[in-house]
Amino acid sequence: MAPFLAYEDKGPAAGAGSAAGEGSAAAEGYAALPLVLVHGHPFDHTMWAPQIAELSRTRRVIAPDLRGYGASPVVPGVTLLSDFAADVATLLDDLKVPEFALAGLSMGGQIVMDFYAQFPERVRALILADTFPRAETPEGVRTREAMAERLLAEGMTGYADEVLYKMVAPYAEPEVAAHVRKMMTATDPRGAAAALRGRAQRPDYSDLLTRVTVPTLVVVGRDDTFTPVSDAEAMHTALPNSTLSVIEGAAHLPNLERAGEFNGVLGAFLAELGL
Repeated sequence: MAPFLAYEDKGPAAGAGSAAGEGSAAAEGYAALPLVLVHGHPFDHTMWAPQIAELSRTRRVIAPDLRGYGASPVVPGVTLLSDFAADVATLLDDLKVPEFALAGLSMGGQIVMDFYAQFPERVRALILADTFPRAETPEGVRTREAMAERLLAEGMTGYADEVLYKMVAPYAEPEVAAHVRKMMTATDPRGAAAALRGRAQRPDYSDLLTRVTVPTLVVVGRDDTFTPVSDAEAMHTALPNSTLSVIEGAAHLPNLERAGEFNGVLGAFLAELGL
């Protein structure tokens, strides 16, 4: 059984949902197709705060906390990307949201790919931000397993301090960097470790991308070193119907570092599709 996910649910005709996950509403009668936002590691749904605030003016926006993150329950052990995807599907079933545009960043983008592999009939458009489709390398498997052990032993603070200015650019606004660090240090190490172990076992989604039938937006920060522009360009080439947008002045989290530009690109993409 999927764990109960906390979530935020805002916008026209949305339920009374909140980060505590209370309330829902039927999908009928929405002015625009709902948008579902899947956060990355080791964050929570507030990673999407600028998008929730802006895009919920015209459409329903649903942003869950993945299991082990934010206010959602921790499930120690190994959490596969397919588990995360199934959890999101269960939440959307509970909210009676059959079809939607689906967005994910970093690990969230890989979860979105897995969701599309499992439930393609539910997805009307994809947004893949600062992510990549390849399976883990043997070295990467060892690195993720070692990091999982480290987080369980030491907690999140040391790791957060080490990677903060790779998650966001060194020139990021202080309040953005502070928000990102807060999310990372607030994450339960058991949830983070379970996700790292699951990502180490992920399949290769490269072939899946060539079979995606819905319009896809690929977004990346110009200065992202985790998932560089070359990864985004390769996905754009593989996808049959995609748009590529490179956000200047941002690293791995352009949705926070350059929220206005990111919102503009995402909003225009959805508007052009009539969604």
